Amino acid sequence: MFKKVTRYIVSQMDPNKELAPVESSADQEYFRPPYLLIQKRKQNNVFRSDPYYQCTEFKLDSVLLPGEDGKSTESLLPSGDGSSQFDLSDINIDQIKGDISVSVNGASVELKGSGSSSQAFSIKLQKKAIPMDLLEAVRKNRKINMDHSFIQQLQRTGADLFLVYEILEASEKAVYKEDTKAELSFLAKIFAKFFGEASTEHIESIVIPKGCTLAFRAIQMNISKGEWELSYFKEDPTPVTGISFLEIPTPKLGAVDREVKQYCGIFSELPSDLRVTILNTITAVMRDRNLFQELSQKMEGVLEKTDGYELKTESPDLKDLLSTLENSPGDRCLQLAKGITYTLDALAELLDNQLALLLESLERKIVSQQLQLVGKLLEHNLKTVATPFHVDASLLSFPQQEDQSLTMALVEMSRVKLQEDGLAEPMEQPDEVVAALYVALYALNLLSGDLPLPRDPLSEMLENLCKPATSLPQFHPC
Repeated sequence: MFKKVTRYIVSQMDPNKELAPVESSADQEYFRPPYLLIQKRKQNNVFRSDPYYQCTEFKLDSVLLPGEDGKSTESLLPSGDGSSQFDLSDINIDQIKGDISVSVNGASVELKGSGSSSQAFSIKLQKKAIPMDLLEAVRKNRKINMDHSFIQQLQRTGADLFLVYEILEASEKAVYKEDTKAELSFLAKIFAKFFGEASTEHIESIVIPKGCTLAFRAIQMNISKGEWELSYFKEDPTPVTGISFLEIPTPKLGAVDREVKQYCGIFSELPSDLRVTILNTITAVMRDRNLFQELSQKMEGVLEKTDGYELKTESPDLKDLLSTLENSPGDRCLQLAKGITYTLDALAELLDNQLALLLESLERKIVSQQLQLVGKLLEHNLKTVATPFHVDASLLSFPQQEDQSLTMALVEMSRVKLQEDGLAEPMEQPDEVVAALYVALYALNLLSGDLPLPRDPLSEMLENLCKPATSLPQFHPC
């Protein structure tokens, strides 16, 4: 729920996406100036256009040599001022619709959504930033300690280093609460079943304390022989010369399908016992954010080929998989790490409630049908077209009524509202989150292996294109 709130706040306050939302309340203290971040391994994918950042728990002062003046970097700690305070109002997070206003007085608004409603919500926000002239003065006076273990590991892995220099924080305590009703009333039971929490209050409300970091802006640090530079300007993409074509928005299914086969296709080649091991591990980390982060870091270590990296863990839920990977040939281990990382990245884009619904879907053996349904949604241009459209209503027909309610809730959390007759209503820019849901369903369906995969949509599309037309001359491919 924290991720849901911060992503919405950023989407409304920063449409240019210069601010990045903090996605875990547990880590919010490490996304403040002057903490250092690592940009995770660049893996371009169709369900996430923004970079992934990983907190390091190191501050800038930790990796700098003492300067001539003997001063620390405490002078870089930002302090807010009254001119940078904002009130967020007139919002509707459930439907991802609304407006933002900046005013002196706070405002209370009602949040409503199909199947759920929320109590009044008001939040005051404040921007804080390191003055760039002070940061530049520190850069000229202090060099990087190249003997620091963190810097040495950074040099070996080639990871990109960033410094947090601006944040958006809550200037007062705020509470966001959802009162689950109608078709979502069973969500509390599912959440309690998989996460061990029977309290509906726990899963439907979140307290944002005063001073909590909600979003941040980071600047890249380039290090060379103790010197460090700051990338103040983003590099412009290389201009394309020659003939240019009008870019026509296209459905996303083809791109998602090609990419998920590239990374997750290895799962279909595995023996059943290994698929079960991976599935058990994935479902375990879906229930536990700490395990999720540990597995992600282990897979990053494999992909980055960190020197002396060992796949050891104290967690019984991870031991079988890590032991298998450690004893696998290098190429095989790398392929599996890519597939697992890709799956985890997709799951990380989903809300906690969606993870609970996915776990329940696995038990109910309805993942394959859900995959076909989400694939049909991606056949439409969800990026720019907000007009309703229809999908095959039979894909919403399940043996149990709860299966249908579960599936409709799962999709609606990805910003597409479904009706029983197959009418689909896209909400604000659902293309990436729907793509992430498709990838998650695809991987889980491959790993569970108890239901047939849906037909390859690309093959079906090509067959339709190759059918002879009745009123047009026929052309034969080369």
